[in-house]
Amino acid sequence: MTSAPATPKPASGPGRRDWIRYAVLLGGAWLLLMVLFALLLAIAGSTLSPEERALLLPIAQERIGVAAIVAIVIVLPLGIAVPPLFRRYVVAPRQLAEASRIVLSANSAHRVASQGSAENRDLAAVINQFADAYQSLQQDVAQRVREANVRIEEERNRLAALMSELAQSVVVCNVEGRVLLYNARADRLLRKPLASAATGAKSHRMIGLGRSVFAIFDRNLIIHGLERTQEQSRRGDAAPVASFVATAPGGQLVRVQLAPVFAPRAAADEPAATRAITGFVLILEDITRSIGRSGRRDKLLQTLTEGTRASLANMRAAVETITSFPDMEAASQHRFLGIIRDEAGALSARLDRTAAEYADSLTTEWPLEEMRGVDLIEAAQRRIEAALQLRTKREEIDESIWLKVDSYSLVQAFAYVARRLQEEFQIREIRFALAAAGALAHLDLIWTGAPLGVETQMAWQTEPMTAAGEAYPTALAEIIARHDAEIWYQIDKPTFREFFRIAIPVTRPGEAALHTPLAAESRPEYYDFDLFHQPGQTPELDNRPLTELNYTVFDTETTGLSPSDGDEIVSMGAVRIVNGRLLEHEVFEQLVDPGRRMSAKAAEITGIDDAMLAGQPAIDTVLPAFHQFAEDTVLVAHNAAFDMRFLQLKEASTGVRFTQPVLDTLLLSVLIHPSLEGHGLEAIAERLGVNVIGRHTALGDAIVTGQIFLRLVPLLAERGIRTLKEARDASQTTYYARIEY
Repeated sequence: MTSAPATPKPASGPGRRDWIRYAVLLGGAWLLLMVLFALLLAIAGSTLSPEERALLLPIAQERIGVAAIVAIVIVLPLGIAVPPLFRRYVVAPRQLAEASRIVLSANSAHRVASQGSAENRDLAAVINQFADAYQSLQQDVAQRVREANVRIEEERNRLAALMSELAQSVVVCNVEGRVLLYNARADRLLRKPLASAATGAKSHRMIGLGRSVFAIFDRNLIIHGLERTQEQSRRGDAAPVASFVATAPGGQLVRVQLAPVFAPRAAADEPAATRAITGFVLILEDITRSIGRSGRRDKLLQTLTEGTRASLANMRAAVETITSFPDMEAASQHRFLGIIRDEAGALSARLDRTAAEYADSLTTEWPLEEMRGVDLIEAAQRRIEAALQLRTKREEIDESIWLKVDSYSLVQAFAYVARRLQEEFQIREIRFALAAAGALAHLDLIWTGAPLGVETQMAWQTEPMTAAGEAYPTALAEIIARHDAEIWYQIDKPTFREFFRIAIPVTRPGEAALHTPLAAESRPEYYDFDLFHQPGQTPELDNRPLTELNYTVFDTETTGLSPSDGDEIVSMGAVRIVNGRLLEHEVFEQLVDPGRRMSAKAAEITGIDDAMLAGQPAIDTVLPAFHQFAEDTVLVAHNAAFDMRFLQLKEASTGVRFTQPVLDTLLLSVLIHPSLEGHGLEAIAERLGVNVIGRHTALGDAIVTGQIFLRLVPLLAERGIRTLKEARDASQTTYYARIEY
């Protein structure tokens, strides 16, 4: 953290508490001597007669100062002799123990200092010999591991090359929606612009290992897709796949194919339907351009319809005239034939021009998915019963009917109608029916006892939908129109039943787009399959082990050192730690326009000048993006009080508040090594064997801090500090925790 103030240091140096205890002990010894002296006088006086006590008491009172001086003379040599002995036999062994733990748990190249008594120096020499042997063994094991991994790495590179050649974007998640795997195409597709292109700002990544895919796609869409694949699996489908259309963070329209990942078979003959889903694969395709072409195709049809009507009318009139008057003069007949020729030529030219202009739009269609009608009805029943606690039943269902639909929007539409019937007419049961009607299917939503007026019917179809407390911006009529369908309200008078009937085109099932699990064919550039076994993130993190948490390690550069006096952030950098790995390819780095000039000292340290900051996005644009990057993680920083103060001062103006737990590598270092000097970033890095690269940049310092934190975790475990709560509580006991900015 280049722009943060230097780390404060206690006035008495390392071991401050020990020296305070020593001073208290020395004063206590002096008081004890005085008390003993007084006690001796009291005992001696108790054996004297009143006349003797009256004689000796004035003498003792006159000599009390001499007694105090005698006590000081007795204690003073002890006080002079104890500090060297304390340093020699207490401080030196303690420093030896702390340095030995570094060798054992964090940096095998570190060596202990030879100091203290002769015995302590001999012990240090032996420890260093053990350290040499331990380092040699580590290097030998590491070499063997590298050799053993060569073939695995070659295989991985081949598979990664295959993945990079895929035309689709691929994302793999565990069952909680945490990202386990993604390829470079998915990273590019799922980025979100940080600001307008005019600022030249970069987009920031929305996807990363351990991050939730529900921050990118609507949770309900994915859950709906998983439910559909489970139903397909129960029917015996060996490769269940669900499809839906969603919007990417950058505004693109994306077709998503979802395939479940099942748990391993407990037995060879175990059916897939009984196995739990442990995750899912998403295949993403940007269809924004194809949808745009679909709109252009609609415009083409409109242009052809309107443009040819007049020409055809003129040609028909000319032909009818010639036919009606067979004895027409040659000149008149020639004139009418000329009209036909001219209109035909104009029509041909218009067709050629339109075909050339819209050539790329002639083959696109709105992306709908093929599914059985009965599966659509089952999905709607589950949705209505779960969200509304409303009974549903099925009447006559033709299970052979296949439809081409956007199942998510139709299920939402059914739930919307059911909710309005329940709330406005107290309907307690909904029934479904499905029957063939030539090239159409009649899908009925049936109830009893609540006739609808014309105004009610129209309002329900044209108002934006809400279902189970969730807003859906599309109206029912728009959803029906999207499916080239028709909807109307009807009453069956003999049975007093009402229903909405949807007449929707039927289709025939096509081949599934995905036939085998993706994981068997390729692997991506970025992966961490251990996350399949990670528990889901929750706000209650205190009892979670430090080794199981996800972290965002961050740093800031600022215009100066006084956040409360108007200094501003000019750069933010962050890197993620997931599953004990520092993911240097998943970073956040952005310059910020502070709205004020850099101080000369800050510019000299950071290398950032006013010209570099001109045109960069402001903090109210950058901070929400960083908040999204750090979502569901524990924040880590060095001297975090400084950085967090800048973030807290921006809460009111940006509306962004960082509520997640924060760990400070400065406090953790002091906690682990209270007897060692130096707890600045570079001093800790040198002690733990971390290479300092990119110092005095926000991202560089964040990466160094992350590497330090990973080496501090096992040292904390040796002290019995294993959970987040234990680390936070222990940090607050250190001297540095009282520093404020």
